[in-house]
Order: sequence, then structure tokens, then C-alpha cells
Amino acid sequence: MSEVPAVSVGSRRDEDIALDLMKFVAMTTGYGRTSSTGVGFQGGGAASKPEEYASHLLELYGKCLGAVQGKK
Repeated sequence: MSEVPAVSVGSRRDEDIALDLMKFVAMTTGYGRTSSTGVGFQGGGAASKPEEYASHLLELYGKCLGAVQGKK
């Protein structure tokens, strides 16, 4: 059996935190969506294809991961 690194209760990896942050930002702002039906800030522009939408989300994840890790 392979060893799993010990993680204390309540601690989370930076990647998990960044993913939650990305989901929050994407859902609340409509980031990268093909239609802008949301209220409020509409960031990131609209994607015309599913591939562009995925690309926008991956870019957003990278920004969120950088923010969580303290990179500028």
C-alpha cells in the first residue's frame, strides 16, 4: 500500500482552496460564460465556444492558485 501524507484535521491543500475560490468567482460573476444574464460585475468576457470557456476557467484557476500561494 502506498503511504498517504498525513494531513491534520481542518487543513486543506492550496489547490483545493484555489478550486473553491475559482468556483465562487466563476459562479458569482459569470466569468467566461457564453451569455451574460447575471446581475452585477460581468468579468472575463464571453466565450463563444466551450473550448474558450474551459480556457477561461483554467486561466482563472491559475490566478486563484497564485493568489492562495501568495504569488503576484
